This record gives sequence, C-alpha cells and structure tokens, in this order.
Amino acid sequence: MKILLSNDDGFDATGLKVLKEALVSIGQIAVAAPSTNCSGFSNALTLRKPIRAHCHGENHYSIEGTPADCVHLAVNGMIDFVPDLVVSGINHGSNLGDDTIYSGTVAAALEGRFLRLPSIAVSLVGERLEYFDTAARVIVELFDWMRNVAISDLCLLNINVPDIPYDHLQGIEFTCCGKRDHSEPIRLETDQNELKIYQIGKIGAPRDNGPGTDFYAISRQRVSITPLTHDMTHHGILDSLKSVNSQSGLLARLP
Repeated sequence: MKILLSNDDGFDATGLKVLKEALVSIGQIAVAAPSTNCSGFSNALTLRKPIRAHCHGENHYSIEGTPADCVHLAVNGMIDFVPDLVVSGINHGSNLGDDTIYSGTVAAALEGRFLRLPSIAVSLVGERLEYFDTAARVIVELFDWMRNVAISDLCLLNINVPDIPYDHLQGIEFTCCGKRDHSEPIRLETDQNELKIYQIGKIGAPRDNGPGTDFYAISRQRVSITPLTHDMTHHGILDSLKSVNSQSGLLARLP
C-alpha cells in the first residue's frame, strides 16, 4: 500500500513522526506537511503566490503552504507515486463537532477526497497529549477493516482517539458530529504603540454531546469514527424553499 501522510501541526510535529513510524510496516510512505503550524487554516489553498517546498529525502517534503496545499501538490505530481490512501494527523488536539469546520487536519484529508482518494483524519484528544502511540496503534489496527468497508468517494473518516493508554480504551463508536456553544468573547488588548489588537476567545464547551455524538464517545473513553462529507447543501429545506410562491421579481419566475 502507498500512503501519503500530512497534517496541520507541521512537518516536525510529534504526531506525524509517531504515525509515520507506525505505518512504515504497512506500506510505502510519502510525507507532505506544512513547514510551520497551520492549525485552523481549514481548506485554504494558496493561489496568489508560488509555494516553496523543501525536500527531506525521497518523497518527504515540508511545504510553505496550507495543509490542503500539501496534499494537492503531493497528489498532483510532487511525489513519484499515486497514493492509495491519504492519512492526516496525528493532530495535537481534538477535532470534534464544529471543530471540523476550521480544522487543517480534516482539510488535508478532505483535499485527498476531492482528488478521489480514500482519506482519513486522526486526532488525539486530551489536555497533556502523551499517548500518540495509542492513536497510531488504532490506525494500524483499522487498516484491514478500511480495506473492506465501502466508503463513498465524497466521504472521509474523521477519527478521534482519547489520550489514554491503549489498554484503557473502551472500544470504538461510529458517531455523528456534536456541537459546541459559542466561543468565549474576544479579548481586546493594546500593543506597544497603544494600538488595539484582538484575540479570538477560547472555543466553546460541548453543547450537543449526547449519545451517538463524537463528544459522547470520547467522554466514555472510546475511539470516535465520524464519516464527513463536503456537501454543505441543506437538503431538508431545499424543497420547501422552492414551494414558497411569490408574485414579484425573479421569484415569480421560479420553474
């Protein structure tokens, strides 16, 4: 198997190194990861300037771009093989619920799916972030299962692993995304020139975190596996929007 690894924490991040060491026994590995930490960059692509890449050995690159840039460049000719699978992580922290909207880790996997490659994102959930080996072992164990499961080419798997010893895990749960409360208020400060500067507040606490959600699974020390899709269409309301009649303007000419 040929595997492309990426992340958003950067080429030198512990999570990426641990995952690479674990997957070497499974197949041929390529690495394309940001030169610096790009957490929270979501699906951004660098379109208005050239992207520099630095080679660190055969098919191993640190890239002065976003996580999505890294996967896009690698799959479209930077590395010398077409991957069978894109794996993004191990992220230093959770990607649960609404986090997935902003996550560079998820975005790297999503870019793989845009390019019609099976893709997964994996994150370690906890405060101290000690047990990257637990997350790596979970991914290795899932490989045989992933070969046999039929996953749409519009879908990726978002995997969150509790930051605990492997033997303390309470199993795996297939989940939906929970939701968080609003983030804390912004903080207003001043710099050395007395100019206003702002800091984004901390992310909100889990709000929709009942049974079946990723938050719930993690709180029970279970691995959470959530299938994600890029289709943002609210299909449930689409027909009702079409059914509203109007007597004026363009709405009067709805087919």
